[in-house]
Amino acid sequence: MKIAIVGGGPGGLYLAALMKQLDPAHEVTVWERNAPDVTFGFGVVFSDETLGGIENADPEFAAAMADRFARWTDIDIHVGGRSHTVGGQGFAAMSRRELLHLLQERCRGLGVDLRFGTPAPDTAVLRADHDLTVAADGLNSQIRQACADVFRPSVDTRRNKYMWLGTDRVFEAFQFFIKQTEWGTMQVHAYPYSATGSTFIVEMHEDVWRRAGFDATEGADLPPGASDEQAVERIRALFAEELDGHRLSANNSKWLNFSTVRNERWHDGDLVLLGDAAHTAHFSIGSGTKLAMEDALALAACLHEHPGLDEALTAYETERRPVVESTQRAAQASLEWFENIGMYVHQEPTQFCFNLLTRSRRITYDNLRTRDPQFADRVDAAFAAAQGAAEVVPAMFQPFRLGQLELKNRVIVSPMDMYSATDGVPGDLHLVHLGSKAMGGAGLVMTEMVCVSPEGRITPGCTGLWSDAQRDAWGRIVSYVHGNSTARIGLQLGHSGRKGSTRLMWEGMDEPLAEGNWEVVGPSEVPYGFGSAVPREATRADLDRITAEFVAAARRGAEAGFDLLELHCAHGYLLSSFLSPLANRRTDEYGGPLANRLRYPLEVFDAVRAVWPAERPMIVRISATDWAPDGNTEHDAVEIARAFIAHGADAIDVSTGQVTKDERPAYGRSYQTPYADRIRHEVAAATGTAVIAVGAIASYDDVNSILMAGRADLCAIGRTHLYDPHWTLHAAAEQNYRGPAADWPLPFRAGRRKPPTSRTDAVRPRLTLLRAEDPDRTVHLRWTPPREPAPVA
Repeated sequence: MKIAIVGGGPGGLYLAALMKQLDPAHEVTVWERNAPDVTFGFGVVFSDETLGGIENADPEFAAAMADRFARWTDIDIHVGGRSHTVGGQGFAAMSRRELLHLLQERCRGLGVDLRFGTPAPDTAVLRADHDLTVAADGLNSQIRQACADVFRPSVDTRRNKYMWLGTDRVFEAFQFFIKQTEWGTMQVHAYPYSATGSTFIVEMHEDVWRRAGFDATEGADLPPGASDEQAVERIRALFAEELDGHRLSANNSKWLNFSTVRNERWHDGDLVLLGDAAHTAHFSIGSGTKLAMEDALALAACLHEHPGLDEALTAYETERRPVVESTQRAAQASLEWFENIGMYVHQEPTQFCFNLLTRSRRITYDNLRTRDPQFADRVDAAFAAAQGAAEVVPAMFQPFRLGQLELKNRVIVSPMDMYSATDGVPGDLHLVHLGSKAMGGAGLVMTEMVCVSPEGRITPGCTGLWSDAQRDAWGRIVSYVHGNSTARIGLQLGHSGRKGSTRLMWEGMDEPLAEGNWEVVGPSEVPYGFGSAVPREATRADLDRITAEFVAAARRGAEAGFDLLELHCAHGYLLSSFLSPLANRRTDEYGGPLANRLRYPLEVFDAVRAVWPAERPMIVRISATDWAPDGNTEHDAVEIARAFIAHGADAIDVSTGQVTKDERPAYGRSYQTPYADRIRHEVAAATGTAVIAVGAIASYDDVNSILMAGRADLCAIGRTHLYDPHWTLHAAAEQNYRGPAADWPLPFRAGRRKPPTSRTDAVRPRLTLLRAEDPDRTVHLRWTPPREPAPVA
């Protein structure tokens, strides 16, 4: 093949070297507009996985890199005047300049045509003259911009300001300096990369940056390669203690806003994107160099393994896209955490450190326990102390008081519609569903959305509380839960609004009924989405009637014996649709600004609270974002939560979306938890109101991590309980916990031991334990540069 690579960074150079090794007959040319000794930045960090791939593909180059690595396992977190060390992480870093030098030498030795100081020809010319053109031209890729109609890029520019610097202070480990200033919180990400230097990245929220006066050079037209010397000098003074008398170096150092680049496509015919041209991920979670070199490994392998170019490039994108998107999700969580770091600096220091380390949701409590058991013990002890607990147990098994209701643990079974009622009456299926979850160990079991009227149902199979027969059927289920478990049971009360009169889930979710349909109402004549029924705008008489229906249903719920009531103001149902500007276009006192959109949901809340027994808690579920342009955002969610708390809500149950069919959720592990986290820290904690996290929380490790980081007080888990009704009890067995927070029903108690797995008769090499390394040395490895040999006398 005749291959053109635009961009002489690590990704482009490494691809060139790999392709020449795979087939010396390839003609590979690299164009780089800068000179070979020009590079911006200081150090780059690699993961063990990346290094393993490099070693497998090119042992000679891997060995050359290894000779130059700074290696360590510790992270030092400096916060509140103290330093906290966490070990077992594993880092390898080197100078970016040295890496480029090694790659350049490797390419030259293999016969790659390197053209430095030479802008690449026009993309059309390259494509006409070459079999393959690779755009490795970085964040501001000209090729990507020229072909934007094909690649369809999006760029998300964030609010934090950061500057990339270096220092001759050689740190022994990764450093997080969390500095409280008169202008707000600033942070430094620093790490060693050689025997003579460390990377030193300063970051802060734009508001802090402006208050501190760093915007003085905002409009300055600095030439390429120049640094913002005024800001650098100010940083030297601000971080003099952290620099400890050492120099601070600049290299094209300017204030930047991080931009996350995504592309709908990565290749087009004989043109392909690689590295930052295709994607970026925030520096707090990893290295763009690491991702680019992983791209190069995958692209070279796919080109080698597949006979056709289109097949090879499709395989490359298929292989790399899920990995990159997963990294970007973690990076997004991490960058948002640092944008909001001011919310967390008042946490107890050990909890703050745990929160920082688990910010991306990739590292969890179990990960940290494996890496540094002593730190995990400190986290356990700190969490137990904060709860006033007499003993240290897994966080999910610490009891919780919700209003006047005592919960034995912090696991909630989320409301899940069964669509299996007849005339709104729950039957045996509901008894088995809720009864099995209660006997499975959860502290609180929630009903599905119980509808306040026949017209308030989602489907003909939804349950209700508009009749005494329904009340009595629910009373049977409540009695079963109370009589056969120590769980509590809660009632979720709601009205479908414009999302009503639809088919059963398995017949076509959200699709209108073909027959037997009923009129639906909403705040405005705005359908849920294409093909949905157009609701009639609710009149004053409608609102009064529906409020009365909520009140009557709440009274019946209290008579049925429910321990808790949740008002459903989420997922686009009636009360939720009043809250969202996407559904609420009213021009009266119930539409317009958020205060008006809150008016009717608060009226219903107040009316229900007035008849719901005072000793039983009442909570609210909200959608914290509509996941759609012009809809509610996390900022609105904070104010919505604040309003319900002011009206007496005992907890805010934080879900998201389902307000419009046009939503674009950012799915991922615990993807809704950041919204709960924000509400807890900005509103709920100060008032003693509980916050419930929900959404793709699938493991007990996730639950423990969320609770111990202080992101929520309770965790609601849905589909996982459908897979395993005894999930909570099994989680206790997995964690070797036995106690009142996970009490097995007497008839089931014989099964509380985890069943044995397959047996092996292999002889374990026990004597190797006598020669094991010092465990503390393994967990806590610091970077100590090799000493220069003493001169010969």
